[in-house]
Amino acid sequence: MAPVRLAVIGVGHLGRHHARILRTLPGVQFVAAADLVRARADAAVAGSDVRAVGDARELVGAVDAVVVAVPTVAHLSVARPFLEAGVHVLVEKPMAACMKDADTFLRLAAQQGCVLAVGHSERFNPAVAAAWPLITAPRFIEVHRLSTFPERSLDVDVIFDVMIHDLDIIRAIDTSEVVDVQALGIPVLTPRVDIANVRLRFASGCVANLTASRISREQVRKIRFFQADSYVSIDYAAQEVEAWRLVPQGTDRPKIEGGRVPVSGEEPLVLELTDFVAAIREGRRPTVSGEDGREALALATRIAETIAHGSGT
Repeated sequence: MAPVRLAVIGVGHLGRHHARILRTLPGVQFVAAADLVRARADAAVAGSDVRAVGDARELVGAVDAVVVAVPTVAHLSVARPFLEAGVHVLVEKPMAACMKDADTFLRLAAQQGCVLAVGHSERFNPAVAAAWPLITAPRFIEVHRLSTFPERSLDVDVIFDVMIHDLDIIRAIDTSEVVDVQALGIPVLTPRVDIANVRLRFASGCVANLTASRISREQVRKIRFFQADSYVSIDYAAQEVEAWRLVPQGTDRPKIEGGRVPVSGEEPLVLELTDFVAAIREGRRPTVSGEDGREALALATRIAETIAHGSGT
């Protein structure tokens, strides 16, 4: 099969990693890197024959697919001419700046039969993949995603910036209705919410407690699942999983068994891009679809509105 002609639009903090991977990704012809700051585009393709452009619209008609890694507020305006031309799109999370834009993304992709994927890269974390078969019916989920103040653009608050990764994971595991949201968040170093704590209650009975911060002194990215007879812990950053379960012994005191679960050490972004290309070739839904991205965005928006109104929903 002919290689998929692919370009990256926006080669800042994250886009440059997409560009690095696409240089050597099997089945891909890395056509171009585009950035309004032309020097960034030049740097992303230095030492190769890949094209660098300042205006992404020059690439319409020259590519089969694009990765959109520009600031969130520009996601739709940048992606629209490509979707209208039938070009497949992988857009970074959050997929859009508002629900109206998210719905427009879905409509355009459906009209043109485009693959629309959303960059929730934690779904491709090998630790998540190793733990997934062990997570059946969690009753309580605890999440801590803490980081130091980032040296990159902060056009959204911490809920849309980093917590949304965990919202996507949780919604993929428990698809029942979210019946209650309790949330608190405050701005500290920016005008936007920098630290937040959220408690979600699902129709299934599961409760999830999430804490996200981008102003901490330490880096923590962990999620833990408590089930009726087992416990699963994922360290996203270290790509480590621990699982423990109760084994009945015919007495009042069950035995506890478990320990470290084997994890294959792979880069999530490589797996994400590989899945995107495979979805294009196979004409299938990507692992994290536009509908999945919209679901995570809708829940993040509900949380942000709860914080803004100062009450639970």
